Amino acid sequence: MKKAYLILIALVLGLGLGIFIEDSAPNILNSAEIIGNAWLNALRMTVIPLIISLLIVGVLQAAQMARAGRMTVKALIIMITILWCSSIMAAFVTPALLAIFPLAETSIAAMQSALGSAAAPGEVPPFSEFLRALIPTNIVDAAANDAILPLIIFTLFFAFAVTQLEDKPRKTIGDFFNAISEAMLIMINWVLYIAPIGVFALAMTVGARAGTAAFGALLHYVIIVTAVGTVVWIASFALAALAARKNPITFFKAAIPSQVLAISTQSSLACLPAMVKGSHTLGVGTRSTDVVLPIAVALFRATGPCMNLAVVIYIAHLLGIELTVTALAIGVAVAATTTLGAVSLPGSVSFIASIAPICIAMGVPIEPLVILVAIEAFPDLMRTIGNVTMNMAVTATVARTENDIS
Repeated sequence: MKKAYLILIALVLGLGLGIFIEDSAPNILNSAEIIGNAWLNALRMTVIPLIISLLIVGVLQAAQMARAGRMTVKALIIMITILWCSSIMAAFVTPALLAIFPLAETSIAAMQSALGSAAAPGEVPPFSEFLRALIPTNIVDAAANDAILPLIIFTLFFAFAVTQLEDKPRKTIGDFFNAISEAMLIMINWVLYIAPIGVFALAMTVGARAGTAAFGALLHYVIIVTAVGTVVWIASFALAALAARKNPITFFKAAIPSQVLAISTQSSLACLPAMVKGSHTLGVGTRSTDVVLPIAVALFRATGPCMNLAVVIYIAHLLGIELTVTALAIGVAVAATTTLGAVSLPGSVSFIASIAPICIAMGVPIEPLVILVAIEAFPDLMRTIGNVTMNMAVTATVARTENDIS
């Protein structure tokens, strides 16, 4: 949290200094842009290997858990279904919210001017070409050209193939990719160690070019993305009522302690004891809480797909990029899939690692992520609240199917 606050302070100071100097010091702004872009490139170079390694490790963990029994399989099926529903929901709800509550045209123009070359969208192939390229003929070429979805499809095939190996080779491959992911995380933490400098530099250039419109755009962003996550939070009550047959008021009262802890810690893992106690209050048996909640904390983050995709759709809106149906479909698939491997990452790391692949796959520039990561602490409140509440709803649902709830 200290790092998050430092990054937020760097953002505010950078924007403020940029607004103050405007165009009076072009050399300083050019230097700041070079420093900021160098930091961004250092962060971006870790995305592909991190996503591949985390996705393989996530699939192997899920497969290992599925071997534990019928209850585990039910829990995983429900969780994966919710992840895809979360992602699909964002593809419809986010554009609708932006249509109802759009960012002012003056702010959009100012931010496009501030972000400069970043406003140029990447190329999204026509739907027919997209289908032909879905199965990569050369995995190295796919990685080199940032073909994220074909790369993910290959990685999933590979990971599922690994699950069919004998214990020893499966463990060897799992340990190998786990080591790669840990090495990548160390590299990212090195890069994030100087994040306040990188964010300050890029924020200064944005503040100089966009002026006070930058603050309005950031506030608007927080409201939109948080609203999308709120849909998942509300859906957890619907799931508890319809599938677990628990009165929404009763469910809300049982979830209050974990939600309060979520606000104070912004960590689903820290909320695990409160979730267990709250589930027992609902009448969920120990067998279900001991199996389902640890799986949920390890592999499941219900708000991840929808809020990650909402970030990318918002960036497209900010930069005036019109997203095609194909681009949104790609975004849905990437958002739902990559969440499985990103749930165990720290906030600032998971923000970049989870959203950058969606941006690349949809042809949306990733440069704005550097600014948005500085205010992630605010939407992250709803991320954690929605996650812990949905974890309890899923646990109660699985318990109902197993007759382990009163």
